[in-house]
Amino acid sequence: MTATQFVDLEQLAGQLPDGAFIALPPDYSNVPMALTHALMRRPVRDLRLLCVPTSGIQADLLIGAGCVASVECAAISMGEQGPAPRFTAAVVAGRLKLVDSTCPAIHAALQAAEKGLPFMPLRGILGSDILRHRPDWKVMDNPFADTPDPIVLLPAIRPDVAVFHARWADRQGNVWIGRRRELMTMAHAARRSLVTVEAIFDGDLLAEDELAAGTIPGIYVDAVALAPRGAWPMGLADLYAPDVAHLAAYAKQARTDEGFRAYLAANHLEPSLVD
Repeated sequence: MTATQFVDLEQLAGQLPDGAFIALPPDYSNVPMALTHALMRRPVRDLRLLCVPTSGIQADLLIGAGCVASVECAAISMGEQGPAPRFTAAVVAGRLKLVDSTCPAIHAALQAAEKGLPFMPLRGILGSDILRHRPDWKVMDNPFADTPDPIVLLPAIRPDVAVFHARWADRQGNVWIGRRRELMTMAHAARRSLVTVEAIFDGDLLAEDELAAGTIPGIYVDAVALAPRGAWPMGLADLYAPDVAHLAAYAKQARTDEGFRAYLAANHLEPSLVD
């Protein structure tokens, strides 16, 4: 097990290879927007996104910039701002492979990988139309039941890389995520984790009684980059709120190809990268 690397933002983006299967957090949970911008500037190509279990502007930007080949998600949306415009346009135009899922299914399949299991059973999606579109999900009878008792088996999901933002990392590579437990599952399930942080914590996060329970040990964190306000225009709990005006402006401007290109140009995200 190698020690966590401390690198700059561009170096962190350089560690994510083209074609990687990458786990993204939902909009309410430590979105690594500064890293997303660095990936677009690089540019990265042919990513296979796993939204855990949904995404918004992060996935929409990567899709619009031509960085994404496929998406597995329960939804991609701008929430109160309406549909995610570049995601919607890519699906309608047939430029994006969409693997439909549900929130419980994504969490359960990641938990299987976290525990080293080949699959995880889940009952709640029985009777839904989604089973017709997921031949990799298998329905079988509960072997412990005396009467027919169907249950769905979901293959484990093991991303190549999990990416997220956090408030602190310490010098041992431990990362504090607070109450955002889905990030812990992502880090456990993925082969590698790349993290941006607001600041370096002076001390040992795992030695602090009030912080240890919300800390991912450094053995699950491959590299860390310092990125103050690295979730903007999304927020970070207890530190800064989402920039609602910016998100609303993006949702409106990115409805057209021309508007999206203008947004990239205004935000120094290399509009020439758009396919």
